Amino acid sequence: MKIDNNIITKEACETSLKYVSDALYVLGGKWKLPLILCLVRSSKRFKEIQNELNGISPKILANELKDLEQNEFIKRSVYPTTPVTIIYEATEYSHTLRNVLRELSAWGWQHRERIMKSMVR
Repeated sequence: MKIDNNIITKEACETSLKYVSDALYVLGGKWKLPLILCLVRSSKRFKEIQNELNGISPKILANELKDLEQNEFIKRSVYPTTPVTIIYEATEYSHTLRNVLRELSAWGWQHRERIMKSMVR
C-alpha cells in the first residue's frame, strides 16, 4: 500500500484501521454527525432538534443524544422551570470535528457531482 510516496507498513495500516473503527463506532450511523452539526450552530431543546432533523423519531433522538453526551460531544442542561427546560448544546470537544466535517462535506459534494454526471450519460 503506497500513499504520498511513503510505504505504509502492515502495522501502521492495522493501527490506522483500529483508529478509524473507533471513530466510526462513536460517530457512525445516520444521525450522529447531523446532530452535532445541528447543535454546533446553536443550543436547542429536544423538539427543536427533532423539527430540524426531519425523519428522526423521538426514541432514536433520545438514544443518539444520550450516546453523544456519554462521548462528551454534547452537554445536557436541566433548568428548574415549570415545566422543566432541557437544553442540549455542543461542547468544545465537538468542535474538534470541524476539519473532519469539512473534508467529509467536500468529499460528499464531489461524490454527488460524480454520480450526477454518470446519470446524465
